[in-house]
Amino acid sequence: MTNTATSAKMNKFERFKAEKDGLELIQELEQITQIGWEAMDETDRNHRLKWLGLFFRPVTPGKFMLRMRTPNGVITSGQMRTMAEVVQQYGDDGSADITTRQNLQLRGIRLEDIVDIFKRLDKVGLTSVQSGMDNVRNITGSPVAGLEASELIDTRGLVRKVQDMITNGGKGNPSFTNLPRKFNIAIGGCRDNSIHAEINDIAFIPAFKEGIEGAPIGFNVLVGGFFSAKRCAAAVPLNVWADPRDVVAICEAILVIYRDYGLRANRQKSRLMWLIDEWGIEKFRAEVEQYMGHSLVAAAPRDEIEWEKRDHIGIHAQKQPGLNYVGLHIPVGRLQADHMFELSRLAEVYGSGEMRLTVEQNVIIPDVPDSRLEALLTEPLLDQFSIDPTPLTRALVSCTGSQFCNFALVETKQRALAIAQELDQELELAKPIRIHWTGCPNSCGQPQVADIGLMGTKVRKDGKITEGVDIYMGGKVGKDAVLGERTMKGIACDDLKDVLKDLMKQHFNAQDKVV
Repeated sequence: MTNTATSAKMNKFERFKAEKDGLELIQELEQITQIGWEAMDETDRNHRLKWLGLFFRPVTPGKFMLRMRTPNGVITSGQMRTMAEVVQQYGDDGSADITTRQNLQLRGIRLEDIVDIFKRLDKVGLTSVQSGMDNVRNITGSPVAGLEASELIDTRGLVRKVQDMITNGGKGNPSFTNLPRKFNIAIGGCRDNSIHAEINDIAFIPAFKEGIEGAPIGFNVLVGGFFSAKRCAAAVPLNVWADPRDVVAICEAILVIYRDYGLRANRQKSRLMWLIDEWGIEKFRAEVEQYMGHSLVAAAPRDEIEWEKRDHIGIHAQKQPGLNYVGLHIPVGRLQADHMFELSRLAEVYGSGEMRLTVEQNVIIPDVPDSRLEALLTEPLLDQFSIDPTPLTRALVSCTGSQFCNFALVETKQRALAIAQELDQELELAKPIRIHWTGCPNSCGQPQVADIGLMGTKVRKDGKITEGVDIYMGGKVGKDAVLGERTMKGIACDDLKDVLKDLMKQHFNAQDKVV
């Protein structure tokens, strides 16, 4: 039974979801492309198209963003090449952004081309279905799954199975298209929390469980992590240990309960954690057991997150003898079409034709033999996408910003890169400092998990309104992860570089470079 309010009490989002499922637009695409975006029903254009992964952006009228699903961040060279062709042939700005959920967003897409684009993507096994609005977003997993010698569980198959359950194998699944709000799932199999478990609605963390016959390694389950404009909450233990064979069923149970009983009246209080707060974790766990029809195993006493966070940049030996994965730094995750073609070529010539995307917005090329490493390092693309970037640019993450997103209050990507590059020239750092930029309180750039997080806002300076940021500090990832808190408000972007320099000297042992 879906917990929908009466029509009189519904907010506008619940009303339009009740009137029509966004997946219905799949059958209407031919007609939509003929009438054009300007003649479309406004709710269809601005909201329901997001169920298909298409995002109307008022700042670029007539040009849509297309958000892909790439479970676990795994992409083949053929898939990357197809996406490069899409942004080159159909996207006016010819670019794509790697997101903090290991997927790609293609820019400048025109609605009249979308039927052909979807056909081309489908041929190479790509989908964008259910990637926006009140759906489950791209499912993240360890970026070196299947490669890392010390990994405990290879997450790739599990992530794919969970996505197929949610999206009906990419065809669209109405069972999960009307959640109270967006929903994030992460499945980690390594020891360094590369999935940022604490910020997901459901997170699976590797854990050993004594006394379980045949499968002692599984997952402890966390629930309820999220960011919003009004509140940020770290995921909490469900007190459940999951056998890998039960991961899909547990995800389904939690999603159904959230769909049917999640709070819908106030969209600022609709994420999963608000339901957990109202019920308490014990009642929530009991509802999951009731849906599954059996008791769940209590959580293991400890998980296996033991290391500090790694960024996977550089050359690393794989568990397969003689092979390496090579992590390339992609400044603020921005790719042009020619970059995408070149990455595809490098993956085929030097590796196995596969790539991995990371939550830090970088690219990994796996399966590079020892004998080909030297030649790979001489490729011109590696001058731009370095395996050894400077400390601040290395750890830099940014959302899309106001160039393409109408929610963003400030321009982020180019400003973030420029300031980081300048400070790299001026400061000596003991280690990389993780700086995350987000253009608005929606926190797509995840400032709360950074050493220094910057959230866009508007400030008054010299009697004029200008772009500025609020500053968050104290975020920690890896073992014992915690969310950072806001420490400074309303810093004008024109003054930001000097403020950041002072913070780095005070808190991170940075020193002025001696010229």
